[in-house]
Amino acid sequence: MNAASIADFLLLSAIWGSSFLFTRYAVVDFGVLPTAAVRVAIATVFLLPIVWWRGLMPQLRKHFKAIAVIGLLNSGIPFALFAFALLSITTGLSAILNATVPLFGALIAWAWLKDRPNASRLAGLVIGFVGVAMLAWDKTSFRPGASGIAPAWAVLAALGATLCYGIAANAAKQYLSGLSPLVTAAGSQLGATIGLAIPAAFLWPARMPGPHAWLGAVAVGVLCTGVAYILYFRLIENTGPARAVAVTFLVPVFAVIYGTLFLGESVTPWMVMCGIVIVCGTALSTGLAKFPSLRPQT
Repeated sequence: MNAASIADFLLLSAIWGSSFLFTRYAVVDFGVLPTAAVRVAIATVFLLPIVWWRGLMPQLRKHFKAIAVIGLLNSGIPFALFAFALLSITTGLSAILNATVPLFGALIAWAWLKDRPNASRLAGLVIGFVGVAMLAWDKTSFRPGASGIAPAWAVLAALGATLCYGIAANAAKQYLSGLSPLVTAAGSQLGATIGLAIPAAFLWPARMPGPHAWLGAVAVGVLCTGVAYILYFRLIENTGPARAVAVTFLVPVFAVIYGTLFLGESVTPWMVMCGIVIVCGTALSTGLAKFPSLRPQT
């Protein structure tokens, strides 16, 4: 990667790492579904004018139904699940669990698209899910914590979100190939907004959320969704999807730093070790890393 791409890579990692912090700020006042709905609505308002400016509205209208359904699965549902999880577990732990997205993507591609992994990628899947099991084992209590939510439910919600991401990624590959990534991004946020609007309206907090909550909602909508998508697509264009997806590995680092600095969260050696296992497994499962060949060189 050249210097500009490295800068984009680090900036995107830092931005997506902050999404857990900003979601945590918002969900305390807004509640779970309103937080997700406000996030996708703000992202829609940010992205749609760019689509219009680039003359891509006809493409969006033509394929909107498919984009909207995948958008609800790729944005609406997982954003709500992570908002729920962040009421009970730390931003750092949530970000580490989020690093399993490529694992679920590879597993679903194998089951659905018959993209059978080779031995190295299969080993990566096993290693990655062992890391998840190790990390989740420490949070297996179904006894409600201070938030009223048991840590085990929060972990399952976060993993449910990453499963949604994996399904959506494969569905997009199957049904949205050839579309402008910007159209997919804006349309998916619009579809998620429509899908979450009614339940979010019913669950809207009786008391107006405070300034910290609104700051978190605006930041996660504009910065962590709108701006991040633009950076991500530029990174894909300049470096290819395989290198772009590696941004997932750095996101937990920034999330842990933010959680420690701004929320006073602690990081345990067990979390670090499990995170390393998950990242190693993910790198193997996506083909970004391979076991060294044991065949003698001739």
